[in-house]
Amino acid sequence: MISLKQLHYALAIEKTLHFKKAADACNVSQSALSTAINELEKQLGINIFERNNKKVLVTSKGQLILEQAKRVKVELDQLMQISQRDKAPFSTSMSIGVIPTVGPYLLPKVLPEVRKQFPEFKLKIHEEQSHVLIDMVKNGELDAAILALPFPIDGLMSFDLWQEDFYWVCHKDEHQSQLEEISTQELELEKLMLLKEGHCLKEHALAACSLKKHTQNNDFDAASLHTLIQMVAGKIGTTIVPKMALDQLINNESELVAVHLNEPSPHRTIALIIRPNYVRTDELTMLNNIFTKQLAIYN
Repeated sequence: MISLKQLHYALAIEKTLHFKKAADACNVSQSALSTAINELEKQLGINIFERNNKKVLVTSKGQLILEQAKRVKVELDQLMQISQRDKAPFSTSMSIGVIPTVGPYLLPKVLPEVRKQFPEFKLKIHEEQSHVLIDMVKNGELDAAILALPFPIDGLMSFDLWQEDFYWVCHKDEHQSQLEEISTQELELEKLMLLKEGHCLKEHALAACSLKKHTQNNDFDAASLHTLIQMVAGKIGTTIVPKMALDQLINNESELVAVHLNEPSPHRTIALIIRPNYVRTDELTMLNNIFTKQLAIYN
């Protein structure tokens, strides 16, 4: 009979494409993991993986098996969580993903209140880009994720936390006196620096400004807003920052000025993403309410 342990090992191999790394992740010996996978393949009558000394590949039939294994894992996780329903809220740990352009700015605003109300609650935070978090929520690796919308969430449910606009940030030497609003037409696009490909903030900024990818400065490729701000402070260019991040990024930079981007609002929505059949929805609703109330302070 196929065991859950075998499926767990198989999914670990798919994630790492490496038997040794998968064994380490599962806290078992490589030989024990290999034996379990060999037995699984024998029971199914197919090869899930192609492997040699250099690499591991998933076969076409193996991919079908692994997709079904992910569904089994999610259902099993749901089954285990049902048994926790009668316990006090947040008496068991929860894992939530968050994107890099939201986590450092949102979490300090909301987590102190969560800790105040539920001091024993163990919240695990996983930071990754949006498309990775979507897969992790779908596969049951995360309870939920905090993303910036619009972004395709592929059948998952979303609950809005916050809506915000963007601000154009420049060095004070480039700031026109009394300028409180700026439109896309007034931006010097050759000086505009945005995050590198893969960050949804870049897509949202381009969309808010109705710009195409090639219109901004492509000579600089940054992975964080902090890096962009330092480049602006060095008079290398300008950038666009979400309202949520202004207090951390701008307050300590007396040489910088933030000007509201005068384009149709809101420029992006921060939302909590969950699976439609997630059994701890009541707890996430409570968490959502705490987040929303705390964020309202910064409106």
